[in-house]
Amino acid sequence: MPKETVDVRGGNMPPNGDQSRQTGAGGAGPQTEAGKQAAETGNPYNPTKAERRAAFRFMIAYAKPFRLRFALIFLCTLLAISADLLQPYLVKIAIDDNLMTGKNDFGMLLVIAAVYLAFVVLSLVFTYLQNNMLQYVGQSIVARIRKELFDHISKLSMSFFDRFPNGSLVTHVSSDTEALNQFFTQVFLSLMRDGTTLIFIIALMFHLDPVLAGYSMILLPIIAGIAIAFRSYMRRIYQNARTQLSRLIAFTAENLAGMNLIQAFHQESEQQKAFDAQNGRYLKANLREVRTNVLFNRSFDILGNLSVAFIVWLGGLAVFERTMEFGVLYAFITYIRQFFQPINSITQQWNTLQSASVSMDRLWRLFSIEPAVRDAERPAEIKPSAVQGRIDYEDVHFSYQEGVPILSGLNLHIRPGEMIGIVGATGAGKSSLMSLLCRFYDVQRGSVKIDGVDIRQIPQATLHRTVGLVQQEPFLYSGSIIDNVRLFDETISREEVIRACQFVGADGLISRLKDGYDTMLSERGSGLSAGERQLISFARIVVFRPRILILDEATANLDSHTEQLVQSALHIVSQGRTTLVIAHRLSTIMQADRIIVMKQGAIIEEGTHAELLARGGYYAELYAHSQGHGAKEPAPGTAADEWNGNVRSGGGSSGSRDSGGGESGGGGSEGVGSGGGDSGRGTASANGSTKPDDAAAENRDLKPQLAANAGAGRPGR
Repeated sequence: MPKETVDVRGGNMPPNGDQSRQTGAGGAGPQTEAGKQAAETGNPYNPTKAERRAAFRFMIAYAKPFRLRFALIFLCTLLAISADLLQPYLVKIAIDDNLMTGKNDFGMLLVIAAVYLAFVVLSLVFTYLQNNMLQYVGQSIVARIRKELFDHISKLSMSFFDRFPNGSLVTHVSSDTEALNQFFTQVFLSLMRDGTTLIFIIALMFHLDPVLAGYSMILLPIIAGIAIAFRSYMRRIYQNARTQLSRLIAFTAENLAGMNLIQAFHQESEQQKAFDAQNGRYLKANLREVRTNVLFNRSFDILGNLSVAFIVWLGGLAVFERTMEFGVLYAFITYIRQFFQPINSITQQWNTLQSASVSMDRLWRLFSIEPAVRDAERPAEIKPSAVQGRIDYEDVHFSYQEGVPILSGLNLHIRPGEMIGIVGATGAGKSSLMSLLCRFYDVQRGSVKIDGVDIRQIPQATLHRTVGLVQQEPFLYSGSIIDNVRLFDETISREEVIRACQFVGADGLISRLKDGYDTMLSERGSGLSAGERQLISFARIVVFRPRILILDEATANLDSHTEQLVQSALHIVSQGRTTLVIAHRLSTIMQADRIIVMKQGAIIEEGTHAELLARGGYYAELYAHSQGHGAKEPAPGTAADEWNGNVRSGGGSSGSRDSGGGESGGGGSEGVGSGGGDSGRGTASANGSTKPDDAAAENRDLKPQLAANAGAGRPGR
């Protein structure tokens, strides 16, 4: 990754990883280093005032398209408040002008009662309209934020997902956006309605009795002092609670993804202890939040009751001395009670406001992260169908972490249509080589070219249509088999999907399912064997027709019988394509046109299988060990010993890291492009042990179909 990335809007971006925008929403200036680090790790931090203002402006910008509706909401609020506050004044008129004077004007009382009832109905109608419109606006705003947040996350580079826990992202998309929903539908309404109510009540109180109203205003600085004293403390409390929730969700998501490993090693009790510890921290944070809320809200309840008692005493004396009418005292007491209702309502929404404020900060920090891998300002015009498939790695230097090189000065040239096998011990840089070709990461120095064009000049959508990736553990979505093959791309017809499945030999097994191609798969395709899932991933390749094919340990998790079937499909799919195969099973790449042997980020040998064996070098040692020649334990540091390390670690490089920083295989992504926009990048998949397969049944299902298709021509689109 480059030391410094130039922002297309001007100025320089900070180094490494996904870059934070130099200027936040509203031009608040660059994020602090603490802010960027918190955004990438989900840890709490204290944002600056400028960052808070920027986050607020950024989120409020989503409300601008609804300005007219907000004006109607405010009008309904004014009418509803007016109808509410005029009711005590009507009672005051009835008491002072009728009841206390001894008049028996029942007609006037009837008129006052009718007007009172009309005010009640008007208040109900306008409150209903206000709430309905506000809910519509709030839900619409949050739905748009969720949509844009998901779209933004899907476009971030793989280096971002290397650092950011999935559980934290789930919290952002669900909990943080829901907190914003509560801000627009509850807090905003409370601030608008209750703030206006306070202003109207103060005006009416001064109209009734300026002296009592003046005494009542003594409460305002006390209320403001309490609010200011609690504000910063409550913000820290809410920040801590949200952080603990994010960590709990991240821990839960990680354990659910690796449940097969936990059960295989009988770690249920250990993980339960770790979960209990994290859950306990979240419980303590929540209880602390509740205690703070109770103390804050009850402080205003006490103030309200004390003020009513004071007004009753002071106003009662005035009534006894006949300096105040009883109706005025009644109305004043009613208003002083109503005076504290909006204050109580605002304070009860204070926790929601603090939670929404924290969520705004978190979402803004996430929105402000830009992909480390971005399209060029003037991209090259390339048609995927016209790509020949020549690949050139020229003086490539790459590392995941600064100071920990993975590839250093690597040069590799691959001819169009050539099949290249890539072997080496774990950490040699094999999957990193593939990740650079898919442009999940950018090189720090040198270049990777396709047909002589630097891939950094190729639009990512085009690149991902050109380069197809099949991984060790193919990812299947919840949905039908049809949708899983075409990755929900409606431009690909059902007939094309069926022809692709017939082409790779998957049609037989799919046709025997109850609903055939419409069979609904559960998450990750559970219920299908590893071989069946892999054949579906090969069908994706045929449907999308990439000119370059990458197979990253595509047969590592298969038994030998199933591997033969998948190898037959591989032979069919790779015809006419430049194919790169990463393998620990050397039988997978023995027929390759050329085999590249890697060690510690460098190419140490290359040639055909026979040529490399004849040299008697590193590859020959690996091959001899894979065939079981030499039963004694290999000496430390030899090729055979390093190969043992591969076997002991499960034989796969997908998802591992080269030399402490490295080989992720693109984050475990299914890299077949789906076309359209920037959605060509695939979806991350968790690596884990494969469910037991019925190998014999699978052989019976697939072998006849593969035999029939072995000589078939490539289906057209």
